[in-house]
Amino acid sequence: MEAVPRQWFQSPWNFREAIIFTVLALLAGFVLQYAVSGAGIVIPEWPFNVMLLALFAAVVFGLGIAFRKNPALSWFGDIPLGLCLILALAALSLIGGIVPQDPSAQQSMLTRLRLNQIFSGWPFAVIIILFLANLGLALVWKLIPFSMKNLQFILFHAGFWIALSCGIFGSSDLQRLVIFIEEGKANHLGYRMDSDTPVSLPFSVFLHDFSLEEYSPQLFLYDPSSDRLIMDRSQAVLDMRKGTSASWKGVDVLVLEYLPSALPGHDGTPLPADRSKGIPFAKVRITIHGKQQETWISTGSPFLRPDDAQLGSLYLVMVPGTPKLFRSAVTLQDNTGRTEMANLQVNKPVGFGGWKLYQMGYDEKNGRWSRLSIIEAIRDPWLPAVYVGFFMLMAGNILFFWNGIKRTEVTS
Repeated sequence: MEAVPRQWFQSPWNFREAIIFTVLALLAGFVLQYAVSGAGIVIPEWPFNVMLLALFAAVVFGLGIAFRKNPALSWFGDIPLGLCLILALAALSLIGGIVPQDPSAQQSMLTRLRLNQIFSGWPFAVIIILFLANLGLALVWKLIPFSMKNLQFILFHAGFWIALSCGIFGSSDLQRLVIFIEEGKANHLGYRMDSDTPVSLPFSVFLHDFSLEEYSPQLFLYDPSSDRLIMDRSQAVLDMRKGTSASWKGVDVLVLEYLPSALPGHDGTPLPADRSKGIPFAKVRITIHGKQQETWISTGSPFLRPDDAQLGSLYLVMVPGTPKLFRSAVTLQDNTGRTEMANLQVNKPVGFGGWKLYQMGYDEKNGRWSRLSIIEAIRDPWLPAVYVGFFMLMAGNILFFWNGIKRTEVTS
C-alpha cells in the first residue's frame, strides 16, 4: 500500500513548519524594526530586568507544566524549531560579523533595519525570546518529573539557558568607564566610551606613580620628503647594543657605543644619567661608498630634540622602543573610607567594591614620561550568574562523555 505524503501543516508538525515559522519570525522582526525607524531594544536596568526575566521564566515554566500535552506547544518546544532558531541566530550573527557595527553610521536602509547594530535590534530580540522559550520548555519537560537519567540533559540545557538569558538581560547593568588620573591626584569620575558626561564612581583612585618599560630602540632610515620611514620592521635594527651592525642599500652602520640612559654634557657628548631623565644615545660609524663618519644619535624626548645622522637626502634615526610593560601604583578608597593599594598592569585587573580595574593606557605623546594614566573600570553584576551557566554546561558535557565511556565498557 503506497504511503500518502504528509500535507503541509498536517499534525504532527516537523522541520518544514519550523523553517516557515522561523522565517516568518525573522520577517516580523525586520518589519517591526523598519516600523520603529531603526530604534533598538532598551533592556531595563536593575531591578526591573530581574523582574522581567523572572516573569518570562515563570510564564515558560507555567505553560510547560499546564499544556505539556498540547500538540502545538509540544512542537514549539521540540528539536526541529530549536535547530531552526539556532540557524537564525547564526545568520544574524553572520550579519553582525560582515556589516560594520557602527552606531554613528549615516541614515540609510541599513540603519533603518538596524543592521549596523544587529544585536540590539528587534529581529535578534524576537529570535532570542523564541529560542529561550523553546529551550525552557524542553528543560521543564525533562525536569518534571525528575529522573537521574535526564541529569546530563538538564545540566546542559539549564546552563545554556542561564548563561544566555543572564548575559542578555543583564547587559543593561554592565558599566564600562574610563578614568583619567594624573600623578599625585585622585579622581572619582569616569566616562563612557560614547559620552562626554562624567559618571560618579563609588570610589576614588589616587595615582602615586606611573611607570613604563620599553624595548630596545630601533634604527630606521627616514625620508623627510615623504615624511615616512622607508624601511619595514624586518629591516630595522631591533637589538641596540655595542657592536650591532647593519647594511641598507650601500649604507653600513656599526654601533660603537650605546648608552641606554644619558644626557648631553657641557661639550655635547652624552653622559650616563638617571633613567627618569635620560634617553638612549648611540655612537654610530656610517660607511657610504668607502667614506666613513662617526656621530651620536638619540631617540629624543618631550624635553630634548632627537639627534640623527644625515645620509644625503635621507636620515638615520633612532626610534624609541615599543612599550613592554606599563603600570600604575594607585590607592583605591570607597565611600566608607576603606582603602587598598594596588599595582595596575595590562591584563592583570584588580577587583575593588564589585568593580574590575584595568590598566588601559597613558599619554602616548610623552611616552615613559607620561604623568597621566588611563584606567578602565568595569562592573558586571550578572557575570557570576553567567559563569554558573557555563559551569553547568561544562558539567553536562563531562557527564555526557562519562556516560559514553561507561557504555563503551559495558558493550566491550
